[in-house]
Amino acid sequence: MASRTRLLRELKAKTEEFNLNTIGDNLTNWEAIITGPSDSPYADGKFLISFRVPDTYPFTAPKVVFKTKIFHPNVHFDTGEICLDVLKSDWCPAWNLEAICRAITALLSSPNADSPLNCDAGNMIRAGDVRAYNSMAKMYTLEYAN
Repeated sequence: MASRTRLLRELKAKTEEFNLNTIGDNLTNWEAIITGPSDSPYADGKFLISFRVPDTYPFTAPKVVFKTKIFHPNVHFDTGEICLDVLKSDWCPAWNLEAICRAITALLSSPNADSPLNCDAGNMIRAGDVRAYNSMAKMYTLEYAN
């Protein structure tokens, strides 16, 4: 089982910055609601994110996916999978669930078009059509995240 002591400590220490809670009494299933950053096309959107904490946590990263549809180059539109280095190759036990929420919020402000899971969004940014990207991202935020 994932470090129960660590997860209980994370549950107790959570801040109001993110609505981060367990699903029921199960410490291996968490959800967070992240508000889109004001400096992004996701401003004021509310995005539901799901965490599946493995038995080997904190030595292994949790599986984190968007449950809310989002138009972003680093998020797969259909599955919600997130391409974020701290969830893959750069994971270390010092990271916790709240820090992951912060990293995802930062990703919303600074997408990485060189590592796209959503090629349409990535291509818009790489082609320099930031206006089209922002327009699509805002449209999807209004449609799914309000």
